[in-house]
Amino acid sequence: MKSTRKGLRDGDLFKDTYERLNCAACEKVLKKQNDPEKVYSVRICPECEAEFKELR
Repeated sequence: MKSTRKGLRDGDLFKDTYERLNCAACEKVLKKQNDPEKVYSVRICPECEAEFKELR
């Protein structure tokens, strides 16, 4: 699982005009999963199910 920063640098993710994170492969807005036990959130693409870590 890549971080969102690395995904943006590698071109796997992009931000739209509203600063939302989108998957570059299928252009869907990433959904956010929070686990209160972890220091990061998981961003998941609803179409291709790619996962990215995002530090809070």
